[in-house]
Amino acid sequence: MSGTVRLSRRRFLQVLAGSAGALIVGIRTARAAVDATVPPDMLGDALFGLGLYVRVDADGSVLIGARDPDTGTGVATSLPRIIADEMDADWQHVRVLPLGLGVANNNGRPRWLYGQQVGGTGNSIPRAWRDLRSAGALARWLLMQAAAQQFGVPADRLRTEKGSVIAADGRRAGYGALAAAAAKIAPPQSPVALKSPDRYTLIGQPAGDVDARAIVTGQTPYSLDQHFGDTVVAVLSHCPWPDGQLTGLDSTAALAIKGVLKVVELKPDPKLPPGQTVIAPAVAVIAESTWLALQARRALKLTWKPGASGSESTAALEQQATSLLNSDSAPTTRVRDDGDIDKARRKAARRVEAIYYQPWLAHATSEPMNCLVRLDKTSATLYVPTQSPQQAWTVVQRLTGLAPDQIDIRVPRIGGGYGRRLDHDYVAEAVLLAKEVDKPLQLFWPRDEDLTHDFYRSGCVHKFNAIIDAKRHLIAWNQRLASASALTGRGVPSDHLWTSEVGVNQFPAGLVPNYRSDWFSLTSSIPRGPHRGMPDVSNAFAVGSFIDEIAHSLKEDPLVTHLRLIGEPRLVPLQGAGAIDTARLANVLKMVTDRIGWSDWLRSVNGLGLACWHTDGAYVAHAIEVSMQGEKLTIERAVCAVDVGRVINPKGLEGQVAGATLDALSTALNLAITVKDGKVQQNSWKDYPLASMAQLPHAVEVITVPGEGDPAGASFLAMPTAAPALANAVFRVSAVRVRRLPLMKELLRLL
Repeated sequence: MSGTVRLSRRRFLQVLAGSAGALIVGIRTARAAVDATVPPDMLGDALFGLGLYVRVDADGSVLIGARDPDTGTGVATSLPRIIADEMDADWQHVRVLPLGLGVANNNGRPRWLYGQQVGGTGNSIPRAWRDLRSAGALARWLLMQAAAQQFGVPADRLRTEKGSVIAADGRRAGYGALAAAAAKIAPPQSPVALKSPDRYTLIGQPAGDVDARAIVTGQTPYSLDQHFGDTVVAVLSHCPWPDGQLTGLDSTAALAIKGVLKVVELKPDPKLPPGQTVIAPAVAVIAESTWLALQARRALKLTWKPGASGSESTAALEQQATSLLNSDSAPTTRVRDDGDIDKARRKAARRVEAIYYQPWLAHATSEPMNCLVRLDKTSATLYVPTQSPQQAWTVVQRLTGLAPDQIDIRVPRIGGGYGRRLDHDYVAEAVLLAKEVDKPLQLFWPRDEDLTHDFYRSGCVHKFNAIIDAKRHLIAWNQRLASASALTGRGVPSDHLWTSEVGVNQFPAGLVPNYRSDWFSLTSSIPRGPHRGMPDVSNAFAVGSFIDEIAHSLKEDPLVTHLRLIGEPRLVPLQGAGAIDTARLANVLKMVTDRIGWSDWLRSVNGLGLACWHTDGAYVAHAIEVSMQGEKLTIERAVCAVDVGRVINPKGLEGQVAGATLDALSTALNLAITVKDGKVQQNSWKDYPLASMAQLPHAVEVITVPGEGDPAGASFLAMPTAAPALANAVFRVSAVRVRRLPLMKELLRLL
C-alpha cells in the first residue's frame, strides 16, 4: 500500500529555486537561519538552510545529498537511492554529494539542519527511511504539477519514469525541462502520498557503491589527502599511561632539524569526559612535512612518570573477573530476572556450566587518527574522518568559542570507524595545536600511537549455568558477566553502565522461562569506548558457544537444540518495545544450514558449526565449515543469512555482511590487546595481526531474506555469530572446545 508520512512540527519540507532554474527540495529545521552555511554545489545562489537536499538542474542531472558519514557501510549509495526511487530519478544521471555537517546559528546555539548525523552505527537507514522518501515524493509531485500545466492535463493522469513525466498520449517531459516551473509551485498543504512498494525501481535492486571506481583507482580523497596551502604537520608522542605525567623533555635535537617549527606539550582536561579531550599527556612536534615531524619525534628525549594505572594489567583484571563470577558476591546490576531460577533447579535432569574469556580489543582502523584544521578569529574549517560530525563540532566550539555557523566541518570518505571515530580526542588535539601556529595544521597519528592509545573494547569473562529438564527442554539460564564498562566517566548514571556490556533482550532472553542476567563491574584506568557491534559481539560468542555445549551434553544435533529453544513461530515481547519474531530467527538458521549441507554434520570429515542472533529487529545466522591438517586450521566455507526487513541495496548489504564476517573471523582468530605495568604491549601490525587471506575463507556466501517491513540496520549485523560458529566448527573437527579468544593461540595451546 502507498502511505503518507507526517514530519514533526519542528521539521518541514521546503522548496525553492536555485541558480539557472534548478529545483531544490529539502527538509528544513524550524527557525534555521537563512544565512546558514550549505554546500554551494547543491544550492548555487539559493542560500537557504535546507537539509536532505534534492537538486534537479535544467540539463536533467540530479544532485542528492548524503547526510551520514560513510565509513565503508555504503550509506552514500543507499540513502540517496531511497530519494531517487521515490522521485523516479534516472540513477544514471544522479550525482551524490557528501553533505558534511549541517549547522545553523540559532541565537548562539546550534541548529542541526540534517537531523542526527551519525555513521557506522547501524541506524542510518532506519533513521532516514521516512524523511528521505518524503523529500523524494515531494520532488516527484512538484515535477508532475509542472508537467500537468505544460500538457494541459490533470496530474493524476500522468506518470513518472526514469527522470521524465509521461502523459497517457505518449508526450514526455524530462525533469530538467520541468525544474524551473516546478520550483515556482507551492508545496501541497497535506502530505504527498508515497509510492507503493510494487512501484519501487531502485529500492531492492543491486547497485555498486557510488565511490567504487574512485576507491579502486586511488582517486578517493580521504582526510589525509586534503591540504590548505601552507599546511604544517603535527605528530605526537603520548604518555604510555593515560594518567601519567611528563617529567623530562629535551627537544634540542628535534628543534635542530631544519623545517621543525615547534614542540608543544598537551595535557588532558580532567573536567571533560573521555573522547572530548586529549587522550593522555603528550608532546607534539610541528613541522613543515610529515617526514620531518616523524624524524623530530624520534629525536625527542622524553621521560614519563606513571600514575595510579602503572600497576594495572589485563591478566590481573581477568583474575579479578573470574573471582567475582565464582563468588557469592551480589552483582553490580541484575540486568534481567525472569521466572524463578531457584525453583527451576529442583526440576533439573541435567546441568551444564562453562566459563568463556574474551580479550581487550583495539579498533585498528585502516586510516589512523588525523584531522586537518584551518583556524582564525572568525572561522574554523576542518576535514575530519568522523562518525559523528555533530560531536566533533561540540569539541571545536568549546575550544574556539566560535559561533555555530562559523565552524565548517567537512567529512570525506572514512577509512574505517568501528566506533573509534565516535570519540574526538584527536580533533581536540588538532585544534589545540592549530592555535599554537598561524597556519593550517594537519594532525597525524602514526600506527604505534593508534594501537597504544585507543578507546579499547573491554575484555570480559562470562559464566553460564543452564538447567535442562527430563524432556530435554532448557528451562533455566543463569549468566554472569564481568567487564569494565565503556560508559564509565561519560556522564552515564551508574545504574546504566551495564548497557554497553550486555543486552537486556539478547538471545535467548524471552525464550527461556527462567532467565537471569547479572553484570559485575571491573574498575580499570585503561581507556574504553564504543566498539563495533557492542554489546552483541562479545556476548554472542559466549552464548553461541554455550548453546553448542548444551547440544553436546544432550548428544544431539546443535540445529535441533537451537530450534527447540527458539520454539514455534510467534512474537515474543521484548523488554521496552518490540518483539522477537521466532519464525524469522529460525528461518535464517535453516537457510544457512541448508546451504552448507548440515544434514551431514555428524558424518562430515570437516567440522561444521552454527550460531544465530537477533538485534534491533534484524536476524542473522552463520554456518561455518573448517578442516584441520595437523595444527593448520582452514576455514573452508562461511555462509551467512540476514533478514533486515526491506533491503535497499542487495549488493551493498551483501558487501556489508561479507565484510563484517571477515572482520569478525579475523578478530576471533588472532587479535588481543594486553596491558602490563599499565602499558599496552601491542604497537604494530606484527603485534596485532589482522588475519591474512590464507586464514580466511575464499568467499562468504550471503543469503539475504526479502522483506516488506521497514528496513533495519546492517553495518555490524553479521559480526556476532561468526566467532561462535567458527569455535563450534573447530570443536567438531578437533574435539577441542575453545572457550578463550583469540582462537588460534588457545587452540594451539590445547591441542
